[in-house]
Order: sequence, then C-alpha cells, then structure tokens
Amino acid sequence: MSKAKFLRRLSAVSAAALIVGGCMGGGSIPSASAPITTTEAQQGAEFHPKLLAQFGGEMTGSQAQYVEQVGKNIAVQSGLGNARESFTVSLLNSPVNNAFAVPGGYIYTTRQLVTLMNNEAELAAVLGHEVGHVAARHSQRRQQNAQRNSILGVLGAIGSSILLGDSSIANTVSRGFLQGSQLLTLSFSRSQELEADDLGIQYLTRAGYDPRAMGTVLASLAAQNNLDARLQGRDDARIPEWASTHPDPASRVQRAINAADGLPGSVTNRDTFLTRIDGLLYGDDPEQGVIEGRDFIHPELRLKFTAPQGYYMVNSTRAVSINGQGGQAQLTLAPYNGDLESYIRAQFNALGGEGNNLAPQTLERTTVNGIPAAYGQARVNNGQQQVDVTIFAYEFANDRAYHFAAITPAGRSNTFASMFQSMRRISQAEAAQVIPRRLDVVTVQRGDTVAGLARRMAYDNGQVERFRVLNALGAGDDLIAGQKVKLVVRAR
Repeated sequence: MSKAKFLRRLSAVSAAALIVGGCMGGGSIPSASAPITTTEAQQGAEFHPKLLAQFGGEMTGSQAQYVEQVGKNIAVQSGLGNARESFTVSLLNSPVNNAFAVPGGYIYTTRQLVTLMNNEAELAAVLGHEVGHVAARHSQRRQQNAQRNSILGVLGAIGSSILLGDSSIANTVSRGFLQGSQLLTLSFSRSQELEADDLGIQYLTRAGYDPRAMGTVLASLAAQNNLDARLQGRDDARIPEWASTHPDPASRVQRAINAADGLPGSVTNRDTFLTRIDGLLYGDDPEQGVIEGRDFIHPELRLKFTAPQGYYMVNSTRAVSINGQGGQAQLTLAPYNGDLESYIRAQFNALGGEGNNLAPQTLERTTVNGIPAAYGQARVNNGQQQVDVTIFAYEFANDRAYHFAAITPAGRSNTFASMFQSMRRISQAEAAQVIPRRLDVVTVQRGDTVAGLARRMAYDNGQVERFRVLNALGAGDDLIAGQKVKLVVRAR
C-alpha cells in the first residue's frame, strides 16, 4: 500500500459494530411504496465514497457481485418504486461485523459479517434490515431530530479530530474517545431498529426465504460476541456503546425466533451461499495490519507493538484501538513536518476540539528501540472525575510519524507504558511471515468429527469453539457426512 493510500485510511477508528434485530410486531409498519427521490439519491451519493474510505473500500469480484445480487433482490420486496435500479449494495473490506445503510438506497455489509453467515437467507435478512431503514427513512428522521449529530456534521469532524468537540474536553474524552467513522451510522432508536426488523422479516417472507434466518444470524452474532469476550479476557460479551451501531443481538434472538413461527417461506440456499463465499478473506487484511494475540503487526508499514496484558484490540481500516478496564488507546497518524514536539501539540489541540485549548502539561523526547520518539501528557477535570491524556509519538521517517492517543484515570498514565515501549520496526523477513486467513468451505466426509476438522483452523487457541460458532453448531451438534462447513485457514 502506498503511503498516500495509508494516510487516507488511518486517522480514526471504526471499531467492531453489530447489526440487525428481531421480529414482527413493534408497531405499525409504514407504506414503503414511494420511490427514492432525487434529493435522497444525491445525499447518498455524497456519503458513499466517504463511507467506502472509512470502512476499508469496496470489494469487487464474484463474491461482491453475489452480495449485490441478493441485496437488490431483497430490495425489490420493499415496494419502493425504483428499488432494483436505485439501490447500491456494497461488500466492504472490513474485519468487523457490521452492516448499515444511508439515504438514497445505499446499503453495506462487511466481508467479516458475511463469513459469519451460513446461508443466503441470513444474508438476505441482514440486507433486508438495512433496506428497511432506507424504506422507512430512518436516517432522515434521525437527522431532523438531532441535527448536531447528523451524518454531514460527523463527516466534517472526521479527519480533524478523533474526538468530537463538547463543552468539556474531559467529558468529550470519556464519552467519545475512539469514536470515528462508526458515528456515521450510530444508534437508530430502538423503535426504528424494531421497525427495520419487522420490514426485513416481511421482505424475507415475500421473497420465499425462511424467515427464521433473522433469528439465526442474530444467534450467530451473539455467540461470536461471547466467544470474542472469552478469548479476549473480557468479563462480558457486550460491545461498548461507542462501538455499536445496533443493539445487542443476544437480547433479540428469541424475539426474532418467535416472529418467524408460522410464517411462510423455506428457502435458505445454504450450499449455494457457502460455495459463493468460499475463499473470502477472513479477519484482518495485512494491508491494514493484523492482530495476533496481544501483538499488532503491520507488514507494509514495518511496525509492531504489544498491548498490555488483559487488554484487547480492535483493528479498523483507519486505526487500531486498545481497550480495557484501566483505559483506552488508539494508534493512528497525522500529517508530519519533521518536528515531533509540534506534532504532539497538534494532536492535543485536535483532541480538545473547537473552544477547548488542550495542551500537554509535560512534553519529553526519548528513543524507543532505536526510533526517535516523544510524549506529552495532560490531566483534565470535567467536574466529576480527572483523567490523564497521553500522546506518544514515533518518527519513522522525516515525513512520517505515528502516535498513540491514550486516556486513563488520573494517576494511572503508566497503564500503557509497556505498550509505548514495545513499538519497534520489523524486518522484511518478519513482514513476509504475515499471511492472511481465508474461508475454506469443505464437505464433511464419513468419519470426520468436529474436533478433527477444528484442528485445521488457523488459530492457536479456541479451535473447537471457533469452528462451532463459525458454523452455527451448538455444543451437542454433530456433523453429517455430505454437509458443507467452513474452516478458517492460512491463504498460501
């Protein structure tokens, strides 16, 4: 990846975010026969390239074409007068489980979410939920109710700051730290989510799909959340509010299952779906860096660091975040003119936002594993609590620097000290060892077992649990000869 391309990508985190919800009911469903207007289409066209840039870019090829086909087919069920022609369906090169929509008929799903699905009906359920948001004009209603948090406003803020301005910098830091492009699609109201669920299930039924797919994809998401929490050493599987565009799926699984009871539709197209997604990139794209346990490695930028024990990382197309009970941090970059001290001051100023003159109270130079570095700290009080903000920057070239921005409770700024000191350059040989993971769809043979197939998963831990969640297999479910299942393997 070119440095210019990386500069465009790496400036604000887009953390893991969840998608759809549940069932029929939840109020009356509005008529969705009005075609997408010229104004809506123009608005979506403005957002579209910015969203693609924020979420890793648009994938191409047969897998993307398949997702587009399913999305357009389900959009037709919405009753919008020009649905097939007006909707734009994009498969995003992002390693987080996410799907969203913006006005004008633009709907998106990440490749990672697609890998978690197990049939075409689940793909249609996710995309149908997002079509429901468009058909019900949820974004427009949200913008009318909260103009200061509108998409345009957030787009204006991204790129100048990883935090959005507020009346108090500490309040901003505590509420908004690590927010970024996910705010483009953040938090429809619960009633809007339920309305989109209801519409999505209607679309499934009209298209002949099994309406239980809404519940099964939610169950897979809930299971993945639980597994991630266990593997990352977190106490629970809840995604923080700042990282979630949709409510927790675990609380909505049963609602979706109940809603599907007795409804017509049985098509799943499981084998077709699995065949079409075979080979899809899984997890981190090496062009965006990869997380291996507590290590983050970027083979193209030739850098590596290690998160503190007990902390977990979320990689995005624009940054990597480090999260735990004792604080949060993110690695990103900004324009660099060769002066680390002015670079750090600029990052503090950006964190402060308009009207908040935030500056480092201390600023020192150092060297980390042979890399010129500097760090600044400031303590901020919002009237209720004090927090320490640290910017730790590294000069990798005369015109290129990276920095951690970290927030910790007052007096605990050393929480990330080991991580700051772990930053180092990597060799070409180390970079070459970073090999991406991909889906490998295989047919179960007579005598195959869960344990046996799970040993082929490209992970050092949780192989059986990962295999079961990936294939929506319960603890007591066995394999059947002839069925197709997914593995995650190294792409040689």
